[in-house]
Amino acid sequence: MDAPEDSQADHKMSSSEKSAGKQQPLTACLFSAAFFGALGSSFLYGYNLSVVNAPALYIKAFYNKTWTERYGVPLPAETATLLWSITVSIFAIGGLLGALSVSLFIKALGRKGTLLLNNSFAVTAALLLSLGEMSRSFEMLIIGRIVIGVNSGIALSALPMYLGEISPRHIRGFIGQFNSILICLGVFTGQVLGLPQLLGQESRWNYLFSFLAFPAVLQLCVLPFLPESPRYLLMEKKDEAGAEKAFQRFLGKKDVSQELEEVHAEARAQDNLHAVSVLQLLRSPAVHWQLITIIITMACYQLCGLNAIWYYTNGILRAAGFAENLLPYVTLSTGAVETLAAIVSGLVIERVGRRPLLIFGFSSMAVFFSLLTVFLNFQDSVSWMPYLSYVCILAVIAAFCSGPGEVADLCLPGVCGGLHLRIHLPLRRPP
Repeated sequence: MDAPEDSQADHKMSSSEKSAGKQQPLTACLFSAAFFGALGSSFLYGYNLSVVNAPALYIKAFYNKTWTERYGVPLPAETATLLWSITVSIFAIGGLLGALSVSLFIKALGRKGTLLLNNSFAVTAALLLSLGEMSRSFEMLIIGRIVIGVNSGIALSALPMYLGEISPRHIRGFIGQFNSILICLGVFTGQVLGLPQLLGQESRWNYLFSFLAFPAVLQLCVLPFLPESPRYLLMEKKDEAGAEKAFQRFLGKKDVSQELEEVHAEARAQDNLHAVSVLQLLRSPAVHWQLITIIITMACYQLCGLNAIWYYTNGILRAAGFAENLLPYVTLSTGAVETLAAIVSGLVIERVGRRPLLIFGFSSMAVFFSLLTVFLNFQDSVSWMPYLSYVCILAVIAAFCSGPGEVADLCLPGVCGGLHLRIHLPLRRPP
């Protein structure tokens, strides 16, 4: 007799909670945390994916001039290629270092504190990259690239955690979209500022890197006035009063007892679980398919070749036969396509599902990469072949952003150079 009544009461409570959640508006505090948190994190990551394209020729000329001044001989072609490749790819090495070290910062400083500290890396990188030419030091550019890579690795690990913990369940997907959309806007902004009419000139290319400090400073001006993650305050700091105030500000209501109880329940559940080693994790058959799914998805995400498109877009288009004066504007269209694809994917992901988008995205990328290879090989024999190469580049970007990019950003955060997992197996503790 008691059980059905309790069940009915729970059902009524659940229904009322759902209706209350649906009516709960998006507060200014929550929107500010999502926007400015992503502006100083995801936006910078996207900006650094595209910012090296426009000034590539000027940076190479600077390397050659500096080398000649130092050693009295022109920079050898193979050394120039090596230095440029290091400048481009060391960003990913920095991302790996940042992703591997982020857990230390998060535990000591919290989610918001880590994001605030991370701005110091952005400002330092902006100084190194923008002052490298004045100091006649190409090493400063290389060091600056690895420092901003560390910034991106930390940001793409800490930001999704912060956004996920401060947003109510019914709009968590919407808040999570700030991460992926701001990445696309960062890419597009880097392409716009790299236009010849703006900063894509030989006398101004260093200002492209000075811009890195602007989003970081904006985040430093806003984020200190916003609360820390309530879950971090309650579960890590045991500060229930602080967690209650944080929930009240983010959710815009006084009664947050339900949210506090959810965090308490999560803490109790974690206390009853036993953290296992990596070796135990690999041996456990209960999570084999989860591990296989994560490893394959992230391996394909990292090795799909999209970074080659972003870092070498101008070179690919130049090899495809496009005129030099048209390259900045053609490249600009790739950022627009990426942003549009990310928005469209965000609108349909809940209806279509993650798995179909992943399959469609990776399959389409494989097809268009194959076609791009064929078109580039035959571009000298057919006059209109470069246009097909250009279409393939746009198709690859759209396929990635509509599938793998969007799904991984929402489901598997922290993808810049590394993967952070905290998996607990339901093992009983010894009595």
